[in-house]
Amino acid sequence: MTDTPGPFDLGSHFLRLRPDASVERLPEDEQFWPSLMSGQLGDWKNEYLVSRFEFTVDWPTWEVHPNGDEVENLLAGADRFLVETAMGEVSTITLDTPGEYVLVPKNCWHTAKVASRASMLFITPGEGTLNRPV
Repeated sequence: MTDTPGPFDLGSHFLRLRPDASVERLPEDEQFWPSLMSGQLGDWKNEYLVSRFEFTVDWPTWEVHPNGDEVENLLAGADRFLVETAMGEVSTITLDTPGEYVLVPKNCWHTAKVASRASMLFITPGEGTLNRPV
């Protein structure tokens, strides 16, 4: 971790939570996602990515995290989350109050429908994440 305590912005730097309880700041730039997807940032075994995103449109994909649960916390706006269980049942969870969150169990596909411009904080198990089109 850096020697200075901050402040920092999750919109420009994500956080990597490591198994040894250390934290690494990762610049969220045009090279972040290609580096992550190609394995240049490691395998993320037992590590979490803390990120913040703003959404104005529905997610174009479903995603699943086979190696851990994900926290999706509403900071502003409103979202509807669709969570598919291993049995194929889909639950809809509406977040419309800042501070509300969804706890997505590992191995559950999920996507979001944006009800109004939404700002979200994510704590995501990084290892093995998969996506499929909506």
